[in-house]
Amino acid sequence: MNQDPDKQAKDRSQTWTILRLLEWTTDFFRSRGSESPRLDAEILLAHARSCSRVELYTAFASEPSEEERVAFREMVRRRGDGMPVAQIVGYREFYSLSFRVNEATLIPRPETEHLVIEALDCAARLNRQQNVLHVADVGTGSGAIAVTLAKHIPDAQVVAVDISQKAIEIAQWNAKQHEVDGRVQFLESDLLSEVEEPTQFAMICSNPPYVTEAEYDELAPSVRDFEPRSALVSGPCGTEVIERLFEQCRERLCSGGQLIIELSPMISQACMDLGKETGLFDEMRSIKDLSGHRRLLSMRRESDAP
Repeated sequence: MNQDPDKQAKDRSQTWTILRLLEWTTDFFRSRGSESPRLDAEILLAHARSCSRVELYTAFASEPSEEERVAFREMVRRRGDGMPVAQIVGYREFYSLSFRVNEATLIPRPETEHLVIEALDCAARLNRQQNVLHVADVGTGSGAIAVTLAKHIPDAQVVAVDISQKAIEIAQWNAKQHEVDGRVQFLESDLLSEVEEPTQFAMICSNPPYVTEAEYDELAPSVRDFEPRSALVSGPCGTEVIERLFEQCRERLCSGGQLIIELSPMISQACMDLGKETGLFDEMRSIKDLSGHRRLLSMRRESDAP
């Protein structure tokens, strides 16, 4: 006997299909203040189903298995409590590469891709020593900058440093996954202090701590509660770590070399002034992000700087 049409319609309305799960979860994340609720929902559901986001779009009418729903439900709960999506799934896409992350590392941001783009542009004109481009990544975290540069600059030899040994371990894993571990050396170091002398670099890149202690208390809980404080906070002014890196450039940045730093727009001018005070650089540029904020300083060392 055929089932009553009204009952069939009712059963369909109660079925948790892929589309219905996405719609409900998007509304839930939006109510919790997510800046990208639909994207968050898609990433988590794709992870629960071990598929790509694109595959979700071809399966909107499908009903996930009980195992997939349980896994998804737990991830939604954690995201609702503020945990970043990248830490829930364990990875983040950066410059079209996938990077493992955890509580020991910052989550790579799209803004940092501007640093990579500037570094790739600068690499084309920098002098090589014995056909090798020597690069330093200071405060490597997950290794996103170091690994991406090694991946896209075939003759680069990269030294990547971080004060956190736990972050170094994650970065080493990422370098191996992307098959550049033979060209990236990882060191636990406070800035460049533990790098063997007299190593000099044609390019030094850094996404250093630049949040002030006062600003830290105002950060979103998803950042403050789940990402390492030491990778965020510089000190009372936000410029302390960057100022120390400027001074290390006297010994570590070669003549004509390039220093590229990501920073907060709020301290951009202060850092520009500090860079001028060193007397090291003959070219200093602020680079804006897509929102029009001054996000990078790119500075070339003078050939005859003291």
